Amino acid sequence: MGNSLPKSPQIAPPHTQNQHQQQEELQQPGGGESEDESGEFTCEICVEPAPKSEKKFRNGDKCHHPFCTDCVAKYIRVEVEDNNSGRVRCPAFGCRHELEPMECAEVVGPALFVRWCDVLCESAIVGMERCYCPNVRCNELIVNECGEMAGKSKCPNCKEMFCFECKRSWHAGFTCEESGEHRDGADVAFGRLVEQNKWRRCPRCRHFVELMEGCPIVRCRCGSSFCYRCEVLVDKPWCRCMTSSLRHCRVWCYRMCILILFLNFALLFWLWGIKKHKRINK
Repeated sequence: MGNSLPKSPQIAPPHTQNQHQQQEELQQPGGGESEDESGEFTCEICVEPAPKSEKKFRNGDKCHHPFCTDCVAKYIRVEVEDNNSGRVRCPAFGCRHELEPMECAEVVGPALFVRWCDVLCESAIVGMERCYCPNVRCNELIVNECGEMAGKSKCPNCKEMFCFECKRSWHAGFTCEESGEHRDGADVAFGRLVEQNKWRRCPRCRHFVELMEGCPIVRCRCGSSFCYRCEVLVDKPWCRCMTSSLRHCRVWCYRMCILILFLNFALLFWLWGIKKHKRINK
């Protein structure tokens, strides 16, 4: 018996290898379109055959179902606009996945996509005080993240001032109840002057009063007395806001008295020690 030489492996041409690789990718799950996805299918929403040019709806890498794009777009529009829901679940029976807005952007169009994102943002800030910029050219969503009482605010987008309480443009010198009234340019300029000089209004007749100096309890021309600090009617020569400040002064004076007494006792003890030391030396 003679020894036989081993056969050399047969190498296929490069174009043949590429064909085999493409066939293997088509056979692998997720590697290219399968025959079922590229063929005809019946939409499970409208129960009508889809055209050959249309592909099945894919929710990214989460799920894909035999839905036509028109039906999916209508389904999302109903959930977002009518039900005001940002978390849209897949319409397939038994599917628990949620639709991804970025994956459905081409299906729903730019207008519905923006509305969908707005609803998602609103649902994410539930319980927080929010409003939209009253500027018709801006309409930016603004959130009160501090949680404090917000009044005069500035839109971070258009940089215009507005009132967070009444959701209107800033009404300098006027209350929120008066912000809806029609005012000319002179009223607007006067309101800015009031805000600049920090004038106060009489809580009874609503006239503006300016305090140059002196006691904060002022008397209006209507005969009523009010506090220039807190704009509260008073019938005494002081106000509650003044008593609170006086209370703070009393606490401060009490602490100073304790400190002075402690220093006096320390000084007496030091003098007594000096006298005792002199007696011992004598």
